[in-house]
Amino acid sequence: MKLVCIYLKEHIPALVLLAVFSGVFALVFALYGLPVQAVVYPALICLFLGAVAAAARFARWKRRHTLLQMLRSEITETVEGLPAAGCCLEADYQALLQALHREKTDLAGRMEQRYRDTTEYFCLWAHQIKTPIAAMRLVLQEEESDRNRELQAQLQAVEQYVEMAMCYLRLDSSTTDFVIRTYALDAIVRQAVKKYASQFIRRHIRLDYAPLDVQVLTDEKGLFFIVDQVLSNALKYTREGGAVSVYLEAPKTLCIADTGIGIAAEDLPRIFDRGYTGLNGRRDKKASGIGLYLCRRIAAQLGHTITAESAVGAGTVVRIALDREKICLE
Repeated sequence: MKLVCIYLKEHIPALVLLAVFSGVFALVFALYGLPVQAVVYPALICLFLGAVAAAARFARWKRRHTLLQMLRSEITETVEGLPAAGCCLEADYQALLQALHREKTDLAGRMEQRYRDTTEYFCLWAHQIKTPIAAMRLVLQEEESDRNRELQAQLQAVEQYVEMAMCYLRLDSSTTDFVIRTYALDAIVRQAVKKYASQFIRRHIRLDYAPLDVQVLTDEKGLFFIVDQVLSNALKYTREGGAVSVYLEAPKTLCIADTGIGIAAEDLPRIFDRGYTGLNGRRDKKASGIGLYLCRRIAAQLGHTITAESAVGAGTVVRIALDREKICLE
């Protein structure tokens, strides 16, 4: 019924014109003293024939409308399959649509090439910068001192930022380097803990670590990045002499808790948003608001979930749910 109303609305000018013509004939017959009833029969015949023609035309119009509705989901990929133009104006619209589609395809190709070039450049940059970083680490290890240990911690932060940049560039790539299989969770988490061992010691932060004797379906590199970021934040916002706890909640939820400064209630819902630093980030002046955003994106790609619970002055607990038994990557 809705389509019938739309069709009639589109043909209101034709219906009005038919009524005007019938009125003109009736007026002429009346002026010449001819019986006006003679106009009624031809008008009814014309109305009947017009209704039959309109019904047939409506059936063709409905088929074309249905086809175009179906093509709406495919038009972003191709303009093939459009119905033949019924008039010159339709042909003009189709030509305009094809021109826009060609422009869109060319633009998408240029943007994809630019993205590949940018990614390749930063990949090369990341590999090249690792050489001076490794050299600086060797130099700093030649002498044990508080200053050198502090510099090593800063150098570790530089490495982390490099990895974040590479991860950010790969987020929207059409391909991933994920290797999905079953891993021992304890082995992945211990790598991250070992990475920050010197910071735990230097800042006298206690580590409460409960063995994580479970197997999880994930990507080792992706999950390590998430754990690394969460541990980094826990250390960053925990005062000297505090504690960081790593433990497991049933069935396969990894928890990383700290006794740090905590997160304000108004900031908590947005800490995983891109670029959001919150009150703590504004105080720190160094937070980028990218780390937890990347964690959430990678977790989603791997079929995991990451949430946080916190209160100002009471520390933070980050939970990473790893209980998926099947991961489907698009």
